[in-house]
Amino acid sequence: MSARLTAADGPGPDRGAGDAPVRRLTVLSDPHCPLCRHLRGWLERQRQLVPLEFVDVDSPAARSRFPLLDHRRAQAEITVIGDGGQVYEGPAAWIACLWALDAYRATAHRLSTPTGAPLARAAVLAAAKGRGALSRRRGGGGRR
Repeated sequence: MSARLTAADGPGPDRGAGDAPVRRLTVLSDPHCPLCRHLRGWLERQRQLVPLEFVDVDSPAARSRFPLLDHRRAQAEITVIGDGGQVYEGPAAWIACLWALDAYRATAHRLSTPTGAPLARAAVLAAAKGRGALSRRRGGGGRR
């Protein structure tokens, strides 16, 4: 995948190539976070309509592939990057991952509506809280 963020992508989340079709998604994941590892494994076992590629957040590979990405911000919140340069963060990133999966595409569409968005946000906040608890129990670990 050769997607590169450009300055035109702007600083905010969910920015990028507008209506460009998404053929591949790169998920920046934290290999030190137990929850991230669990969710990565779950995503990898699902039938994918759009391939998901996982790259360690804050790795040399992530920095060289996405030089204009705010990598500090990506460490704090799940970040997914489309092959057209689209950037999704937080709840939108989780929805993008679900959208890529055969069994969960309809769920992703429901969560992306104004009615579903609060549920998506609550799920992400619950996951983040669980991540923090797992990290504390295991003596550090995840940064997200």
